[in-house]
Amino acid sequence: MRKVRILTYIFLCILFSVPFLGAQYTRTKSIALYSVFDSLPPVNSDSAITTRDSLRIDSIPADTAKQQKEALDAIVDYKAKDSIVLTADKWGYLYGEAEVNYTEIKLKGEKIYMNMDSSLVHATFGLDSVGKEFGFPIFSDGGTDYESKTMKYNFKTKKGYITDVITSQGEGFVTAGRAKKNEDNSFFMQGGRYTTCDDHEHPHFYLAMTKAKVKPKKNVVTGPAYLVIEDLPLPIGLPFGFFPFSDKYSSGVIMPSYGDEMDRGFNLHDGGYYFAINDNIDLSVTGDIYTKGSWGLKTQSSYRKRYKYSGSFSANYLVNKYGDKDDADYSVNKDFSINWTHSQDPKANMFRTLSASVNFKTSSFDRNSLDTRYRNTENSNTKSSTVSLTQKIPNSAWSLSASMSVAQRSADSTVAITLPNLTINMSRIYPFKRKQVVGAERWYEKIQLSYTGDFRNSITTKEDKIFKSNLQKDWNNAMQHKIPVSATFSVFNYLNITPSFNYTERWYTSKVTQKYDPSSDNFIAKDTTYSFNRVYDFSFSLGFQTKLYGMYTPLFSKSTKIRHVFTPSISFNYAPDFSDPHWGFYEREWYYDKNGIRREEVYSPYERGMFGTAPSTAQGSISFSFENNLEMKVKSESDSTGFKKISLIDNLSINFSHNMMAKEFKWSDISTNIRLKFSKSFVVNVGAAFDPYLYETASDGKSGVRIDKLRISRGGKGIGRLRSTGYSISPSINQDTFKKWFGKGDDKDKTNTDGENPPTDDTGAGENAEGGERKSLLGGKTDDNQYDEDGYIKNDIKWNLGFNFSMNLGYGTYNPEKREYGYRITKNFGLNGSIQPTKNWNFNFNATYDFDAKKIAYMTMNITRNLHCWSISASVNPVGMYKTYYVTLRANSSMLQDLKYEQRGRSSGYDPDWD
Repeated sequence: MRKVRILTYIFLCILFSVPFLGAQYTRTKSIALYSVFDSLPPVNSDSAITTRDSLRIDSIPADTAKQQKEALDAIVDYKAKDSIVLTADKWGYLYGEAEVNYTEIKLKGEKIYMNMDSSLVHATFGLDSVGKEFGFPIFSDGGTDYESKTMKYNFKTKKGYITDVITSQGEGFVTAGRAKKNEDNSFFMQGGRYTTCDDHEHPHFYLAMTKAKVKPKKNVVTGPAYLVIEDLPLPIGLPFGFFPFSDKYSSGVIMPSYGDEMDRGFNLHDGGYYFAINDNIDLSVTGDIYTKGSWGLKTQSSYRKRYKYSGSFSANYLVNKYGDKDDADYSVNKDFSINWTHSQDPKANMFRTLSASVNFKTSSFDRNSLDTRYRNTENSNTKSSTVSLTQKIPNSAWSLSASMSVAQRSADSTVAITLPNLTINMSRIYPFKRKQVVGAERWYEKIQLSYTGDFRNSITTKEDKIFKSNLQKDWNNAMQHKIPVSATFSVFNYLNITPSFNYTERWYTSKVTQKYDPSSDNFIAKDTTYSFNRVYDFSFSLGFQTKLYGMYTPLFSKSTKIRHVFTPSISFNYAPDFSDPHWGFYEREWYYDKNGIRREEVYSPYERGMFGTAPSTAQGSISFSFENNLEMKVKSESDSTGFKKISLIDNLSINFSHNMMAKEFKWSDISTNIRLKFSKSFVVNVGAAFDPYLYETASDGKSGVRIDKLRISRGGKGIGRLRSTGYSISPSINQDTFKKWFGKGDDKDKTNTDGENPPTDDTGAGENAEGGERKSLLGGKTDDNQYDEDGYIKNDIKWNLGFNFSMNLGYGTYNPEKREYGYRITKNFGLNGSIQPTKNWNFNFNATYDFDAKKIAYMTMNITRNLHCWSISASVNPVGMYKTYYVTLRANSSMLQDLKYEQRGRSSGYDPDWD
């Protein structure tokens, strides 16, 4: 019954609402028709009646009223921080950091006036209470900014008139007194300047341009121009000029430098062309030429592919001619060098790695190259090059690697080449370990083994004989297999027992038989037989090791603890005598010496092999090793644990062995080593070896012969006599060293890092939320943080001083009376350092001292002065083979590297010595 009442109420509401809804619909339709009729042009009554009767909208004629064309095709947005005034004559006045935006065009200034009808806008700067100018107009169009004092611009024609304009182009700045901007964003200027100095009011140097046309980010074309330095016009002019700009690197000419040498004459060097191939690789080709006929060619390239690899490559070829053709000392030297570095990004491939470090030069290249002639190349007598490729097999213990290596010795032009060197490696595995472990680990599951296989093909010869060598006769090739097997067992929880077995096998493709040579009283190579040969050996060892701890509390401090860690270890080693005939690795040759005595020589045909041969003596030795570590723990409030550890002796070790199967000299030298760790960067290592045997005077009465008698057997001789020792240190200190030792720095340093108001870089809160507030180019130079809060220049002197010293003591001349060898001491000392007394000065030096010659072996000094947009540097080598100097004055900008002056010393064999 209730549902019937609800339905009845709904029906009555709908019934009474229908008349009101119909009336509303009729009223809306009438208004729409009247709106259409109001837009119709005047017509006579007959046509009007006909049109209304037909009620056909498509018969109504269209509106022919002429619409007014808009002056601009986009909205002009403007704002100001202070106020905006609009006048009846359609002028708008914007005050206080005003800004007008139209499409991609932006105009900022302290004051902007604009006309709504003519699309004209005028911007100018403001004056503060003391008459200082601020808020200079900045015009941005197409990513290029122009800053000026006054500016007029037409949004419709895209042309403008600018006074005192300045814009940044490349690494330099273009300024002009008057300029006219064109529709294509270029502008003509009169009374312009081009400079790389950022002191725009008074630049240290600039190129004065009478008239010029500037295409932003493309080029500057000038009429007559001349160079001005420190407001002094120089008589160096150009009838016209062309300065290209580019956001991307591009190809171009590399201007050469000039020089003068006594041996090769005047020269132009490092001139050529630079090729910008693409974003991943470039190439430069340069050359040297001398007036006396010498020349050189250089190529250099660098490449990089992000997340893949990077590297560089260079190759040099030199032809040097010394003397005149008619002279007896006339010579022609040809040298070349190849340098290649390649590194692979770890993210490129986790299983394959390619790396290269190639530094190959002919032995005389450093002496003849102008780039390295005045450097200390005597200390780099040896050079090495390596190229390696490693491939890891996923989900396995195997890996493969292939490499090529070259070692050079410049003193005698010896070259050792290994090509290729293939290595197969299996990392440590546990062959008896169960896949599903149940219960405790069993003893045989601790057995581990690994494998390493090497195949090498190498040669050692002279540089001029590399390409004349025979692959079979001159090159050595062999393969070696190594299989170590070991395990570690713990006994009584304190003793570790480590048994091990090592197997080594060598494969050779040749063997060399020897014969006795009476003229030299020595064995020499007789014949080489090419065949497959196996040489193997093996050894066993058993080691015992434990650790003992001792704690001590000194009487002077109850809170101080001293801990001593003593690590003794003993190992037994055994290897059979592989010179025994049943192994077949050694040959026996009977001969008569020069005195007619019949002797036997035992040698191995494989002893000159790449991997050597099996040992010829049996090994049954016991090795002893004792290591000590001493630390002290003291209270310290700076440490979170409340204690600080101090290393008294980082390591003190003693090692010696006894070979029970040797026929004589069963005891080895006693070697000791101590390592003292004063700080993380200052560690001193001192090693020494003691000889346990006595010496007797030889038959010549001058030299000593070691005899099989221990020193301890003769009273007063001790256990061993010092045979050799040495140590080396290379500490360095700087301006922060004493602060770390004696304090934590002054309070001013803390405020810079821990203060409540850290320094800002003018970003964030400005109107430009993306890149921060733009600094004005017309404003004065900023402080650049050279002065402190009191207005004084900061005297923050940065310096660094380091030295390296090494001393070695060893046996020298034999003393027949004492029947002992004397001692000989060799020392090496080097000193290096740098100091930066001010921000713009920098001085560094490097020197080595020869104690035998009692003079400085090498020294170089360099001093540099930053002259804001210029820099001057001097390098002097006052001692050594190449006493010379080199002074250069150049612009800092990379675009103006050819704007320089150089002066180089003329060092040669004909020059007089100067000290």
